[in-house]
Amino acid sequence: MTIDMNDDHIISVSQLKEIVKMGSSVKFNSNNKEETYRWINNVLGRFRYFRETKKNRGIIKEYTVIMTGYSPDQINKLISRKRKTGRVFLKERTQHVFPTKYEASDIALLADTSNVNENPNGKSLKKIIDDMYHLYKDNRFERLIQISVSHLYNLRKTNIFTSRTLLYTKTNPVKSNIGERRKPQSEGKPGYLRVDSVHQGDLEREKGVYHINLVDEVTQFQYIGCVEGISEHFLTPLLEDLIKRFPFKIFGFHSDNGSEYINKNVAFMLKKMCIEQTKSRARKSNDNALVEGKNNATIRKHMGYIHIPKKHAKDINIYYQDLRNDHLNFHRPCMFATDYTNAKGKIVKKYDTCMTPVQKLLSIPNIEEYLIEEITREMLFEKQMEMSHLESAQRLREAKHKLFKSI
Repeated sequence: MTIDMNDDHIISVSQLKEIVKMGSSVKFNSNNKEETYRWINNVLGRFRYFRETKKNRGIIKEYTVIMTGYSPDQINKLISRKRKTGRVFLKERTQHVFPTKYEASDIALLADTSNVNENPNGKSLKKIIDDMYHLYKDNRFERLIQISVSHLYNLRKTNIFTSRTLLYTKTNPVKSNIGERRKPQSEGKPGYLRVDSVHQGDLEREKGVYHINLVDEVTQFQYIGCVEGISEHFLTPLLEDLIKRFPFKIFGFHSDNGSEYINKNVAFMLKKMCIEQTKSRARKSNDNALVEGKNNATIRKHMGYIHIPKKHAKDINIYYQDLRNDHLNFHRPCMFATDYTNAKGKIVKKYDTCMTPVQKLLSIPNIEEYLIEEITREMLFEKQMEMSHLESAQRLREAKHKLFKSI
């Protein structure tokens, strides 16, 4: 039953008690919140709420709860407001509203840029935006270059942005005299590789492809390959090819203790190339942490977790060598750590530098000492300027779609 807000004919608490007994079967017909607040103010004043006994105050409060549909806590707040100010009123909005700085087109551009670059972290996305405007002269990013990294994450929560977004197995310990168990000491020089493999899963006892990941410790230059299996027939030629693709001399090769790397064939190949081989120590999981992180960020995130039959390994490897590796090294920003000493004398790493691997390589003052003979600083810079970060990411995404369609 619905009763009009005008209840002036109810003049005693005993009448209220009868209505309360009817419970939720009756309520008032209110047009808006302001009218309801006026009605509550009138009821509290008419029945002299603050002068009544505790029992009668409970009946009056229960009456307002039933009629308005408000919670007891909300009614208590309004009663408290009546006690302090003498009336129940609707507060005006006093919250300050900041002017809109970034338009819908800016947020859409930010979302598209983030998508084609596989949603990198805030600093990496900020670096791409800065390079797109300053390095590649793309005026669409003029307003976005002023954005802070923290506000990037705020815009990622907007409806415009969200509407446009789209196994670990234990190894058995094996004794081997190949490779030295220690963490490689690069001393800030490029050419010390961290190596690991990523398996693309099994399906009905059929093995999937294997991704081979090589990352330089200092510059984070990275080359990925793909093979049908990790036997010496497939792996050794690929490793040699990937090592030769690095633009600088290679001095060290560090891997975990997997038999695909700790064997006579790989050891012979590395010795022939005058490369020192090391392997991870027991209970020192951080020895190969760099490449483990890259496995997730550049392979799992890009290729997914679904099973890919090994017959597609050749096509995936061509895709890596033709497009993916160049994008990783020339257009994908990475985080680089700086060592600080705190008050206790402990060295603390802070990831406060963001740049692409080629930019990191070019920032080394005496880089000419480490580059291979046919590569120069100018060649690396020209390679970087062949296309923008956004153009490279878009080209890569189109090629990836074609690859997965064929798979």
